[in-house]
Amino acid sequence: MKILKKIGIAILVIIVLLLVIALILPKEYKVEREVVVNKPVAEVFDYARHLKNGDEYSVWNMGDMDKKQTFSGTDGEVGFINSWSGNDKVGVGEQEIKAIDVNKRMDVEVRFKEPFESVMQGYTLTESINPNTTKLIWGCKGESSYPWNIMNFMMDGMLGKDIQQNLDNMKAKIEQQ
Repeated sequence: MKILKKIGIAILVIIVLLLVIALILPKEYKVEREVVVNKPVAEVFDYARHLKNGDEYSVWNMGDMDKKQTFSGTDGEVGFINSWSGNDKVGVGEQEIKAIDVNKRMDVEVRFKEPFESVMQGYTLTESINPNTTKLIWGCKGESSYPWNIMNFMMDGMLGKDIQQNLDNMKAKIEQQ
């Protein structure tokens, strides 16, 4: 019985410690990755701004090829919404283009509904390195309420790998065109 009591106390101490740490951690997170694409900025931006292209490069979209998707608006323009409902890997949510600065920046809002409710801001930046080379940056940022902000220090590791894979896949698709 003493060992169970010690284990219980240890678990309680760990939980209290995590809750105290969460009090001082920031509530915001930001994850960003980049890749260099050997194509002009206009071609890179034009491909990146069309959300339907995500089925060709996004590891998240490929997580359920049988997911149900609906679209509203004109793809590649402000107000376009891609809604999805899929398996446990992709869940239920929607993504909306919120702002576009042609050949420079696109902002999207991702609204997750299942398996949990959350909102994340995403952005894609393009920067011309020379006439035939473009730096493509993909990032996301969001906010987690207490005590879930304890997870924020792991967001870079959790999302960064997928974002980089998406960028690498997108680079390959664009360079094949």
